[in-house]
Amino acid sequence: MRRILALGLLLVAGAAQAADTLITAARLLDVRSGRLLDSPSILVREGRIVAVTHGAQPAPGSPEATVIRLDGMTLLPGLIDMHTHIDGDPQYGGYTGLQFNDRFWSMIAVPNAARTLDAGFTTIRNVGSSEWNDVGLREAIDAGKVRGPRIVSAAHAFGSTGGHCDSTFFPPSMRERSPYNADSPDEGRKRVRELRKYGAQLIKICATGGVFSRNTEPGQQQLSLREMSAIVEEAHMQGLRVAAHAHGAAGIKDAIRAGVDTIEHASLIDDEGIRLAREKGAWLSMDIYNTEYTQAEGRRNGVLEDNLRKDREIAEIQREGFRKAFAAGVKMVYGTDAGVHPHGDNARQFRWMVEYGMKPIDAIRAATLNAAEALDSADVGVIEPGRYADLVAVAGDPTADVTLLEAVAVVIKGGEVMRDAR
Repeated sequence: MRRILALGLLLVAGAAQAADTLITAARLLDVRSGRLLDSPSILVREGRIVAVTHGAQPAPGSPEATVIRLDGMTLLPGLIDMHTHIDGDPQYGGYTGLQFNDRFWSMIAVPNAARTLDAGFTTIRNVGSSEWNDVGLREAIDAGKVRGPRIVSAAHAFGSTGGHCDSTFFPPSMRERSPYNADSPDEGRKRVRELRKYGAQLIKICATGGVFSRNTEPGQQQLSLREMSAIVEEAHMQGLRVAAHAHGAAGIKDAIRAGVDTIEHASLIDDEGIRLAREKGAWLSMDIYNTEYTQAEGRRNGVLEDNLRKDREIAEIQREGFRKAFAAGVKMVYGTDAGVHPHGDNARQFRWMVEYGMKPIDAIRAATLNAAEALDSADVGVIEPGRYADLVAVAGDPTADVTLLEAVAVVIKGGEVMRDAR
């Protein structure tokens, strides 16, 4: 019996070793220190990093390990976009999306996910979709049925009746409304419970009006402090974090006071809001690239002039707010609002973050180390033992030229090469 047990253990050990993957490259960016490490070796087993070495010391592993050689390349952690709408397509703005069946949006989420992964974003946080599309897509990706990034899904975003998260483009005769409107603290608590029940891993609320809704202005507060406090309390009790769409200064400040974890857009943040964010430790996710796309292509895509007006009015204010908030020491994550601009273009925001005050390493940390912390995840965001082997490779030094991330050459997810364009 002892011999049989010993043989079984040897077979298990051999199988584990045979499953090893060794990844080598010219350099590795340590996002914690900001240093480039020469000649890294990364040992991967069952999709996770087992060991990381650099210099003359190779990572341990079996002689039968599969070797992925990325000669001349620089490795970084897989990128994280904290604000996407994976079932959205910016080619259909205003009323033009009504030409399609509701299930059209479920279908386009699949190629959108593939484009996002190929762009180097191995994790996304999807902060609002229709008809549970992001939940179903997440399950299909996790089951290996389709290609895409790891998804943290909010499912339906919600807010007040008539607010940015409601259906605001139709007359009363059409009876269009979001089924998840919340107009009291108790309704907010119930919405959290309903969404969690059906697969939401994050709660997304609309604290203020928005740019791409009708009959709302970005500065208008649309959920009260009491309502947001109840939602946050319930979500945190259920183990979920809360993201708040908040353009206006008053709504931003009340969202922070309520304990919201991440403030999305933060376009009209004022000095008091910056101070509160720093004191309370709230993260800002500021989408400072997408105006370049919406102003260039929005009218052609059917976006209404009133929406384009709002977009123009807040664009530079938001960017200067980004500069001030970062200089003040507020915590920042990388969020693009992909779906307002094309999926796969997520990395175009890096250069704008650098133009408005960040060093390249700061922008990279926003999309790796910081994003993982804001997600409360020890699985992604850093190349170190225990985390998923989610990596991207570029030919050059992204800490000197962050635009290299707009065209990553290699994408690895869970130790498997998803894309190799060398």
